[in-house]
Amino acid sequence: MANKPIPTAKGAPFVGLARPMIANAPEFLLRLATEYGGLVEFTLFGRRFLLVADPDAIREVLVTRADSFPKAARDAEILGRFLGQGLVSNNDVAFHKQQRKLMQPAFHPRRIQNYAGVMVDYTLRLMAGWQAGATRDLSAEMMELTMFIVSRSLYGAGMDEMADEAQTVGAAIETLQGVSNADFQAPVLWPEWLPTGRNRRRKAARAVLYEVIEQLIAARRATAVNGQVQDTGDLLSMLLLARYDDGRFMSDRQARDELVTLFVAGHETTSNALTWSWYLLAQHPQVEAQLHAELDAVLGGRAPTLADLPDLPFTLQIIKETLRLYPPAWVLNTRVAAEDTAVGEYAVPRGRQIFIAPYVMHRLSRYWDNPTRFDPQRFAPEREKEIARYVYLPFGAGPRVCIGNAFALMEAHLIVATIAQRWRFELPPTQTIELQPQITLSNKTGMQMRLMPRA
Repeated sequence: MANKPIPTAKGAPFVGLARPMIANAPEFLLRLATEYGGLVEFTLFGRRFLLVADPDAIREVLVTRADSFPKAARDAEILGRFLGQGLVSNNDVAFHKQQRKLMQPAFHPRRIQNYAGVMVDYTLRLMAGWQAGATRDLSAEMMELTMFIVSRSLYGAGMDEMADEAQTVGAAIETLQGVSNADFQAPVLWPEWLPTGRNRRRKAARAVLYEVIEQLIAARRATAVNGQVQDTGDLLSMLLLARYDDGRFMSDRQARDELVTLFVAGHETTSNALTWSWYLLAQHPQVEAQLHAELDAVLGGRAPTLADLPDLPFTLQIIKETLRLYPPAWVLNTRVAAEDTAVGEYAVPRGRQIFIAPYVMHRLSRYWDNPTRFDPQRFAPEREKEIARYVYLPFGAGPRVCIGNAFALMEAHLIVATIAQRWRFELPPTQTIELQPQITLSNKTGMQMRLMPRA
């Protein structure tokens, strides 16, 4: 019977535990889960939240009873102001299922494998501009690289075509991330029509991002023959050609929202994962040496191909371990109990908002041995099988699991193999590490690193 009281973490009147949450949300939530166990309630600005840090309970909320725990309306609205009504922000269960069904073929393994050559080629072009001993912000470098890759694979827009747009679009996304993060932290979400500074910044940045995507859609429409565009193998053509069950095409506005969502998610998350990978490798020379040995043995100085990936298992283990320690999607969008219900043996009232944080699950000592240690061997095949379900969830889980997870892993695998074969990186003593937990998890001051060519 679900009547066991949920442990409660006490806080100050009204603000509750907002101060430590705002100061360092990932570590605050980790402390709660460590101290109180699998479920704990706490208050932020008068609103009550439930942190779920138990794999069985996570399975209930995200998988087996996902329809009973939709995204919180406030979260959906904040994301909608940024991304429109794409897969991530759309809170209509039936419509989400319909859109996902329509878009899933674009991420079929046979289709995404066609992008492998682009990923390697663009990475080689990036490195062609590097100079030995120079210091570069690898966060910015990885952001630009993944932006070019996602532009080519989603829209068919080439690297040269997007070169002039990269910095402008990157700045717009950074602004939208910051504004959205401020909205998530604020006690009151002001309506968009109010001319607040935050609303004005969001409107201007969103206009930049939307204009780029809308121009790509318009350009593709202009190539249509008898009203039908050609299937060029990218997501844009698939969306414009796809039909719902009743025969309708997707509207240009809905296609734009889906493309914006995948554009932002498709490069922001992967670039952060790559940046944290370089940081961790720079701090662990023995792991770096093992990576280099694998790359040298398999590739022998040539660029990697898709066919090489099965022979580069340690490279993938590094990526998976990075995603454990620094998951780009560090916390999932807040869920809410749609009715009075239960999670395990605990009663959960209607309207209770629920946090599930991959960052927390990935660092709990009750599930991981020495959880803060960087140890790619955790993901060696024989050990990976021992990891409990819903303890490791860098891409979420259930019907809202990241649709591009296979694309992201393949991209990171190829980029790490391409770069690490030729370069290693050193962290200057002036570079500080301070988590910036916005929609994705990055480092607050970028990642300045010294470029060291391998012999």
